Amino acid sequence: MYWETLPNWIWAIYYAFLLFTLVLAIISIKQSNLKGLSIITIVLIFTTPVIAIINSIGREYGVNEFEHLVTHLQQGSLWALFIIIRYLYIFVWWVLLFFKYQVVKH
Repeated sequence: MYWETLPNWIWAIYYAFLLFTLVLAIISIKQSNLKGLSIITIVLIFTTPVIAIINSIGREYGVNEFEHLVTHLQQGSLWALFIIIRYLYIFVWWVLLFFKYQVVKH
C-alpha cells in the first residue's frame, strides 16, 4: 500500500535538526552545561522519532505523518500528546542552551 509522506526536503531538515541537536547535547555534556537536561535530550532525540514512526504506520491512505499527528492530537490520543510534549522539551532545551551561552558571552 502506498502512503502519502512529507517531501524529502522536510525530512532532510528534520533529521539535520536532530543530528545538530545531538551534537550540541554531547558538547553540552562535555562542557558540563545543562548536563542532566542534555542527557534527557539525547534520549528524546532517539526515542521520539521511533515512537512517531511506529504510531504513523496505521494512518489512513492519503494522510501524511504530520496530518496524522495533528488529527490524533485533536482527538486526544495520548501518543500524540506524548510526542508533542517531547518536541516541546527539545525546544525548551534549545532556548535554555541559547540563554546559557548568551549569559556566558556577556
